This record gives sequence, C-alpha cells and structure tokens, in this order.
Amino acid sequence: MSNVAQLATIPPPGTEWMLLKKLAGWKTIVLLVLMGWLYVPILLPLVRQWWTDPNFSHGFFVPLFVGFVVWQDRERLGRVSHAPSFWGLPIILVAVFTLVLGVFGAELFLSRMSLIPLIAGLIIFFLGWKMLRAILFPLLFLILMVPIPAIILNQITFPLQIFASKLAAWSLPLCGVPVLREGNVINLPAMPLEVAQACSGIRSLLSLATLAVMYGYLLEKRVLVRIVLALASIPVAVAANGFRIFGTGLLVHYWDPEKAEGFFHQFSGWLIFVVSLLLLFGVHWCIRSFLARRESAQ
Repeated sequence: MSNVAQLATIPPPGTEWMLLKKLAGWKTIVLLVLMGWLYVPILLPLVRQWWTDPNFSHGFFVPLFVGFVVWQDRERLGRVSHAPSFWGLPIILVAVFTLVLGVFGAELFLSRMSLIPLIAGLIIFFLGWKMLRAILFPLLFLILMVPIPAIILNQITFPLQIFASKLAAWSLPLCGVPVLREGNVINLPAMPLEVAQACSGIRSLLSLATLAVMYGYLLEKRVLVRIVLALASIPVAVAANGFRIFGTGLLVHYWDPEKAEGFFHQFSGWLIFVVSLLLLFGVHWCIRSFLARRESAQ
C-alpha cells in the first residue's frame, strides 16, 4: 500500500510544463498590462529625447529594425521548441527591481535599460532558453536605443573635441593655413573656429555605429566581419569629422568666414555622414576582397 500511495503522489511526466502552459494564458495578459503601466512613463520621455536630442535621433530606427529582424526570422523562430522555465521569474524580478531603483534614484539609464532584462525574463518564462538564444541579437540590439548617460557622454565628447582640433591644427598648415590651437579652439587669421560639443562627432559616431550593425547583419553572413564593420565605424566617424573641420577651416581662410560657419553648423554634418557611409562601404568591400583572394589562394 505504501508503494501504491507513493506512486500516486508522483506527478505524471510533463505535468509541470502543462501547469506552466495553463498559467501562461492569464499571466501573459497580466504581465503585458503591468509592463504597459510601468513603462509608459519611461518610454514616452525616451521617444521625446529621440525627437529633441540630435545625438540620439537614431533611436527611432532601433525598435523598427528589431521588429523587422523578428518578422524576417519568424519561420525560424516558429520552429524553435518551447520549454518554459521558472528561471525567467528571478530575471523578471531583478529587472523590476532595477526599474524601481532607477525611478527612485532619478537614473533614467537604469530604468530604461531594465526593459531589456525584463523582456529576456519573459521570454525564458514563457518560451524557454532556446528561444532566448534564437532572439538574442535583436534583444541586445535594443541597447542602442537607450541614450548614454550624460556623465559618460561628456567623458567621450571632450576627447573627441580635442582630437578633432588637433587633427585640424595639424592638417590645415599643410594647405597654407596658419593655425594657433588653444584647446578646442582653432584660431585662424580670419576668425576663431570653436570645435564645440555638438561638433565633436559624437552624433555621427553613434548613428554610424548603429547603422554599421544593421548593415552588417543584413549584408554580411560572417559574424567576424560583422564585428569588424561595427568596430570600423568608430575610426571612420572620427576621421570623417576631422575632415569636416579641416574643410571648414579651408573655407574660412580662402572663401567667406560667415558662409563657411553656416556650412559648418548645417549642411556639412549631413555631407560628412554620407562620406562616412561610403567609407564604411569601402571597408566592407576591402574585407570581402581580401577574404575572397585568401579563399582562392587556398
């Protein structure tokens, strides 16, 4: 009798998974409503910052690209076996704690970043670890939509300002333009040219890095080449911004200072971004040509 009673208390195989599947129906609705209630006050200011801050205007394209990637891979994702795991619950709790910590600590970066581990925890809880691995790239790509904290942004932009100033101060005398540099101010005979924070190149750097990841994912299958393209966007953006200041210095000295300054603050940014894209395409072409020659030599 004891053996029979003991067997009766053992749940049949798959009972835990079936129970979790039944609970997932109403839990999905509850959690989605809870997510909307928690994150609408977080996401609305985020979208507003994308709209008002040119440094992070690329944020609009990040969720759109993520949606495109998931839709494009819908057949592959549909073939991934579902194995819901209760391990997603601790990750969800950590994400909610991070959100609360960011809200009460007035730290926007923490509260915004908490959305990513929350989505990861929900995927694990309802669909399992295999689904998380299958959707890991678009999930991590969401990090690029979150603006960098101001304290870190300032630590990046100031060295970029100084580097761009030094590059212009080195290159302009090669074209017959006398230069006296004082920090981030380039003193020309016609007028001083200040490399301000907005002219540091951080805007094109962030946008080009995001675009490089998107470009590599869509047009390159090799993971190593994708990583190289993403890393190459950094020196490409910095060099392009240095060329922008160099060209502006030439226009100030040899043409019209007022028109050159207007060009520097308006049209030149778009022009240099296009040049950066062309340079990125050139880097990709060089890598593909090198790999093709290497494979043919073997």
